[in-house]
Amino acid sequence: MATGNFFQQVTLPQQKSQNDDGILFPAVLSPSSTTAVQLSTFKEAIRAQKPWLESILLKSGAILFRGFPVTSPFDFNDVLEAFGYPEFSYLGGRAPRTQVVGRVYTANESPLHMELPFHHEMSYVPDFPTKLFFFCEEEPGEGGETPIVLSHIVYEKMKERHPDFVAQLEEHGLMYIKVAGDRDDPSSVTGSSWKKAYQTDDKNVAEERAVKQGTKLEWMGNIAKTITGPVAAIRFDEATRRKTWFNSLAIAYDVPTSEKRNTSVELGNGDPVDEDAMKDMLRILKEECVAIPWKKGDVLLVNNLMVLHSRWPLIKPPRRILASLCK
Repeated sequence: MATGNFFQQVTLPQQKSQNDDGILFPAVLSPSSTTAVQLSTFKEAIRAQKPWLESILLKSGAILFRGFPVTSPFDFNDVLEAFGYPEFSYLGGRAPRTQVVGRVYTANESPLHMELPFHHEMSYVPDFPTKLFFFCEEEPGEGGETPIVLSHIVYEKMKERHPDFVAQLEEHGLMYIKVAGDRDDPSSVTGSSWKKAYQTDDKNVAEERAVKQGTKLEWMGNIAKTITGPVAAIRFDEATRRKTWFNSLAIAYDVPTSEKRNTSVELGNGDPVDEDAMKDMLRILKEECVAIPWKKGDVLLVNNLMVLHSRWPLIKPPRRILASLCK
């Protein structure tokens, strides 16, 4: 049976200190034992020490589990089951993803040479996952990191530099607009078809499901224009008592030029977003993020209410990162 000493916190050069209390972002946990660890023991430790792990997650915002015997999607699914968080449906999701096994899905399937801008998962709809898991099945040869950044820091810096724009966001929220075909577009970072997004081939069913998420569908033949919002762009995290930059502005604003006709964002009152503020936001995200190179077997747990995530371009294949969303 796993004991309270099963995990040890380790440090990596990429971690950042959040403040003077020594809390590092993200937390990194490895086995405390020098002997080989079994997957069953890892799962026992998760179940036995879940309250402690959750306290670490709340303090740090993310936990990287490194050095544990998680080698396959099946192992990853077992780890997810050990944590016991309810699964979150990807209904209304905009990225192309495919189920692998159980609760395990591919991460965004867009070409790996493309950068995926920072975002909170599904922040464009009223209901969103609270936790994300990522698993490294194939370690990248070079590049392909999954950078993460603390959302309250982005909010604080944006409020300091662009108080008027932040005030507009807090007052009006955001409107997200996306044009979705009836087939997935794997070349796009937001290339999910309306059929995949709403898990149906029936337009009427898709409309019903969309309405429940605050989304209106306008049809152009078999193409759907999805209009979601206004939804909050700044949220108050009750657990940390902080305001967070809880939106997908970067992913809507910083898509490749070829995708701008299909993906856009505006203030909830219909006004355009401030260009200078957007450029500053992208700089802040890059400056404040942490990007730890993946190692095979890594499991990354992210508090989606506290942390934005991204994907940097893959320089040298292979790379296979799997994911799971939780309530």
